Amino acid sequence: MSTIQTASSFARAMQDVEARYSAANPKSGARYREACEVMPGGNTRIAIYYSPFPLTIARGEGAYLWDIDGHRYTDFMNDMSAGLFGHSNPVIAAAVRTAVDDGLTLGAPNQYDVELAGVLAERFPSIELVRFCNSGTEANLFALALARAVTGRQKVLGFRGGYHGGVFADPGSAFALNAPLLVGAPYNDIEGTLEVIEREAHDLAAIVVEPMMGSAGCIPAKPEFLQALRDASRKHDIILVFDEVMTSRLSPGGLQAALGIVPDMTTMGKYIGGGLTFGAFGGRHDLMERLDPRRSDMLSLGGTFNNSVTTMAAGLAAMTQVLTPEANRTLNRRGDDLRRRMNAAGAQRGLPVQVTGVGSLMNVHFQHSPIEAPSDVVPGNKRIVDLLHLELLLEGQYIARRGYISLSLALTSADVDGFVAAFERFLDRHSAVIQDVVGPDGA
Repeated sequence: MSTIQTASSFARAMQDVEARYSAANPKSGARYREACEVMPGGNTRIAIYYSPFPLTIARGEGAYLWDIDGHRYTDFMNDMSAGLFGHSNPVIAAAVRTAVDDGLTLGAPNQYDVELAGVLAERFPSIELVRFCNSGTEANLFALALARAVTGRQKVLGFRGGYHGGVFADPGSAFALNAPLLVGAPYNDIEGTLEVIEREAHDLAAIVVEPMMGSAGCIPAKPEFLQALRDASRKHDIILVFDEVMTSRLSPGGLQAALGIVPDMTTMGKYIGGGLTFGAFGGRHDLMERLDPRRSDMLSLGGTFNNSVTTMAAGLAAMTQVLTPEANRTLNRRGDDLRRRMNAAGAQRGLPVQVTGVGSLMNVHFQHSPIEAPSDVVPGNKRIVDLLHLELLLEGQYIARRGYISLSLALTSADVDGFVAAFERFLDRHSAVIQDVVGPDGA
């Protein structure tokens, strides 16, 4: 089929689904137009924007969301993995109410922060000491600043397509933090990455890597790739930082525990605050002790809400009473099964479906060729994920626009079955469009 015919096939399908979506959600459409009057593009968080306009959600309960037009959705996005506990876990809600009743902002050490720090130190192999902050972005900023201060070196090695927070952008971006962050090393390419490390080692303070790239499409790192980073960083006295803001949920001790590869420092965020704003970074004692205020050479790090009493209370309840190690394993087994079923649905229909990921985090792709790095994702095929997103919303299934799926503890087996059925209906309805866009032997 010609390129023009393929474009027309997809364009007709997209125009149809956007028309049905707009007709079904007039209140969200009106709300978005109002938002554009007071926020740039009606948006204050880019990850939740999508065309023709995003839904406005009125409330959540358990595994479900309701929009202002009255539609109910089963939540398979769960706030980009921060909502691991669902929307109304009674244990966490009770902990937050107790904390609120005792005072919203205490400005002092509280009854929860030491205990939560102890839980993280016990669970994650790399963490001997930990500091709290307010987001994964902050955690990475502080961890890399500490690495530069301790080593006296200036550069940080990152990976092309990686995401470590809103101010860590690709080279050339006008919105990147003005810091010498190298984002040119090739993910999962041992030889190419080691060449960069050898060339820059004299000025490298840290290497920061996601054990599974999240926003790039849930692309797992090869264990041998992470081990090569571990070996090279030790050889050159470079601080190895695992960004486990997302992946710390993929085993009771994060991917570092599952893989048996221990970094020098770990950054975290998302779910650990029980659904409230949270970030943390921790690591080796000799690194983290430089933040000890009792030292004459201490590195000063403040933050008004670093030990927010509501977050500390919610996080402690979540990590000790709700996300037990067995609950963690069960959730990730459910994710592995969902990913298997979705890939099988594509294979049974002869369609180029690839659902990548680990455990309870995954991303849908449509292409034949394997995906081991962000550069492997065929850009033009992402159009099909846009189509999938709107069709699933119309079926009452809530995922991220980029095809990202994150499971919560609140989901039931029936919820997962319903999602798989909706995904299969999409494949059946749009099989011709998928084949036209991807091609029979193409990427």
